[in-house]
Amino acid sequence: MSERLYLLPLWIRVWHWTNALLIIVLAVTGASLHFADPKLPLVEFSLAARIHDIAGLALVAAYTFFVVANIVSGNWWQYVPKPPGVLARCWRQTRWYLWGIFFGEPHPYPVTREVNFNALQAVIYWLVMYALLPVLLISGLVFMFPQLAPDRLFGFDGLLPVAILHYVAGATIVMFLISHVYLGTTGNTVGAMFKTMVTGWHEH
Repeated sequence: MSERLYLLPLWIRVWHWTNALLIIVLAVTGASLHFADPKLPLVEFSLAARIHDIAGLALVAAYTFFVVANIVSGNWWQYVPKPPGVLARCWRQTRWYLWGIFFGEPHPYPVTREVNFNALQAVIYWLVMYALLPVLLISGLVFMFPQLAPDRLFGFDGLLPVAILHYVAGATIVMFLISHVYLGTTGNTVGAMFKTMVTGWHEH
């Protein structure tokens, strides 16, 4: 008999899908700007620039909401890798993703009301949400307001290192998004985790 746990309040679900949509929009328009080709436009350059700026500011607002809501609700604790044995638990989880899941092994760390993320998820989500995403947003804001950039940085024009940092951070988040979608299929059924993110209820 399956057990149902209400894990995800409405604010997390709304933020999650808003965040995902904005990142997709930013990825498409960012690619249009970075690999601009008048003969093969993904999105026309000037339109892509306007949409990218608007979506970027919206992502800043969504991230600010996420941080404040996490603090107020206490949900920030879910993103903290819990000692002891974090590395051992990360390795066990990685082995399950790479091997055990394909041979019917049970999930090594089932979701509970107190601990939503396994150790590997906690480490990766913390790095993405509290390290990588701030780098992306701050570098993007510097592009929108170039007067904030130094004239020279590391011997280069001040905006060049910011541009490289923004591109690398954006590309890494897109790769995370793709892997995140795949790992979302690793629940009891292919759609179970996506259903949880819609309804808030987890079944196991």
